[in-house]
Amino acid sequence: MMMRSVVVLVIALGLSGCMAPARPPMTDDTIVTSQVNGVTLTHRYAVTPPQEFTPVNQDYRALYPASLMSRPDFGGNVIRQLDNGKTYKVLGQVEHAWMALADEGKEELIGYVPARAVVKSEQYDATVRRDRPRPRRASSKTCVAVDGASKACKNAASGTWIID
Repeated sequence: MMMRSVVVLVIALGLSGCMAPARPPMTDDTIVTSQVNGVTLTHRYAVTPPQEFTPVNQDYRALYPASLMSRPDFGGNVIRQLDNGKTYKVLGQVEHAWMALADEGKEELIGYVPARAVVKSEQYDATVRRDRPRPRRASSKTCVAVDGASKACKNAASGTWIID
């Protein structure tokens, strides 16, 4: 009886000393998943999952080198800059009209940009062409004859008349 009590005590002490292996610490580069509005998002730990998510899953191109943010507002950390004209996959639209981006051909959420920073790939050329400054046409001079021998011309820039 005494021996049984000692064996039970030794086993109990042995089992109480066993612990599950410790999880590795979370770093910014640890890949995690989040469930938002029924959609599973895979992202780095440094990227905050959105509160609201509307799937888009289309290719968009960057209009300018915008900052890719860690959360969908300007209070987040800058992860990197977008490459001007490069194609990215917009996973969805999140709160504050920001876009959740992934690199082209991938499904991993890399960060957020404002909606104005990207445009659908098929509309990119037209958007860039529309934003280019248009050359000004040379304005024709408005001249009138004065006393038959001279003329007066209107300066288009200042609106004054100059007599020749």
